[in-house]
Amino acid sequence: MSETHPNLMASDVVVRLPEDPALAAIVERGNAGFLDVVAAHPESSLCWALLAETCLAEDGLGNDLAAYAYARTGYHRGLDNLRRNGWKGSGQIPWEHEPNRGFLRALWALSVAAGRIGEEAERDRCAQFLRDSSEEAYQALSQR
Repeated sequence: MSETHPNLMASDVVVRLPEDPALAAIVERGNAGFLDVVAAHPESSLCWALLAETCLAEDGLGNDLAAYAYARTGYHRGLDNLRRNGWKGSGQIPWEHEPNRGFLRALWALSVAAGRIGEEAERDRCAQFLRDSSEEAYQALSQR
């Protein structure tokens, strides 16, 4: 007898995170004050995703490892935020809702960074999690 497993991402839940105050601070301060914004908003997945993306844009193992650490921080901060906002481990996290993008970008950066340091299982798991959460995010981010 074959047992089937339910798709844990199949859910009617659609999570729309609240506005991230770090975004306004980033826009206001620009690159010059970015690290101050990160220090003031360590709960922001967007901040950690931006740090990870910056490291991924540079060559070298040190940058890949830093990107992995930044992305993992953003991913876990995002999971905490999702749970506080009704996510129970499944459901859609729409890309078109701007406040969701920090988490989705951190998830993608974690997938890329994991692949670069040889963590293929984590790379694949994160890429699938992104696709299950928002196919639009996967398409947008994988084209960069």
